[in-house]
Amino acid sequence: MSRRIPPLNALKAFEAAARNLSFTRAAEELFVTQAAVSHQIKALEEHLGLKLFRRRNRSLLLTEEGQSYFLEIKDVFTQLADATERLLARTATGALTVSMSPSFAIQSLVPRLARFTELHPEIDVRIKAVDQDEDSLTEDVDVAIYFGRGNWPGLRADKLRAESFVPLCSPRLLQGPKPLRTVEDLAKHTLLHDMSRHNWKAWAKQHGEGVVNVSSGPIFSHSSLVLQAAIHGQGVALGSSVLARPEVEAGRLVCPIDRVLQSKSAYYIVCHESQEDLGKIQAFREWLLQTFVEEAHSDLIPTG
Repeated sequence: MSRRIPPLNALKAFEAAARNLSFTRAAEELFVTQAAVSHQIKALEEHLGLKLFRRRNRSLLLTEEGQSYFLEIKDVFTQLADATERLLARTATGALTVSMSPSFAIQSLVPRLARFTELHPEIDVRIKAVDQDEDSLTEDVDVAIYFGRGNWPGLRADKLRAESFVPLCSPRLLQGPKPLRTVEDLAKHTLLHDMSRHNWKAWAKQHGEGVVNVSSGPIFSHSSLVLQAAIHGQGVALGSSVLARPEVEAGRLVCPIDRVLQSKSAYYIVCHESQEDLGKIQAFREWLLQTFVEEAHSDLIPTG
């Protein structure tokens, strides 16, 4: 025995019109014309052989049969929507595009990415490096890494960790004719700057005002370039506790002076609120958050 199921488009039109008690609002919700909704309702009534609506004094009312039918099928549409959301939440496969600054990509994500691939070989991660990170969560991007205060309307933002800055240099600078051990020793070395001299100025205001000349030294466009210059012994960088971690772990950089500049901003993993439960996004977010939590317990860089 075949099931007598009306056309689904007609059912959608009826459910929206009955819920709104308006063909006009139903049409706006379904992105069709009012005439199209009216046509679908008429077709449904003919299919059922029943009158579902009646108009009275510019208002739209449900008939007794229409009211009974609506109470039954509205739960069906709710169940369909819930089932779709659960399916999407379980789906953790396919391509995942992640956007971030070039420095975060080079210093923080790429060195860790093999671990995620081992855990989730079914997810094809695609890295998109952009300079303007706070504008990077476009339609073709699933997840982004932002640096800021954590307040982006319409986005879910999870803090990876607080950010701080400390002097970092090649181990070679600790010895030699100008050994680097104190704040005063910085005056004998070149300072390396990231985009501007702001961070070194803020650091010197707290720890070395009048001692360190922050108005000289080369300026680099990206934090990763500053760190590379420091690795090659070209001077002292004010390194990010997040971005410099791999270099300190490998022994390519050391912290000669335990004086910290705390940042009011931090790194966040963000996604659209409407997609936060999508399986592949959830898997990546949970892995990255857990990675940063675990690494925070074994920091080699002073953070405060």
